[in-house]
Amino acid sequence: MRCLQFEDVYKLYYRDVYYFLLSLSGNPQTAEELTQETFYRALQNIHRFKGNCHLKTWLCQIAKNTYLSWIKKQKHLSNGEIQEERIMDAGEAGHAERNVPEAMYIRKEETLSIYKILHILDEPYKEVFTLRTLGDLSYREIGEIFGHGEGWARVTYHRAKLKIQELIKEVP
Repeated sequence: MRCLQFEDVYKLYYRDVYYFLLSLSGNPQTAEELTQETFYRALQNIHRFKGNCHLKTWLCQIAKNTYLSWIKKQKHLSNGEIQEERIMDAGEAGHAERNVPEAMYIRKEETLSIYKILHILDEPYKEVFTLRTLGDLSYREIGEIFGHGEGWARVTYHRAKLKIQELIKEVP
């Protein structure tokens, strides 16, 4: 880390941090803004990086905290309207190739159901599942973020999948 310039760190990890935040927020503009904020915070706190985890993991932890701060701010501003808008945007994102109205409606409903299930899923299951499936992080990286080992992340992810399967059966 010492031999890397911060610009090199930005170039190396920008995409990872951006896609991680995109997986959390579901909105490209929000992910871009939060990515910039993440790197700003990392630059301010680079002296705190001890090297006891991978730099990408440290940046993702900052990104997670930045996202959580953003969520709290949004909740204060709109009492949930932003969250509902985010869910709808995420349901439509990436599905423009399906132009058959029925297929679009079904896909949107499926996506909305999954977001509803994730919304009611307890922590840390919700976040571990999101980090693994949408954030594409390894079990080792997830474990580092939570201050646990790889085995803990694997078990937690497996339990999250089981809980989601149970909840899917309950959704009408």
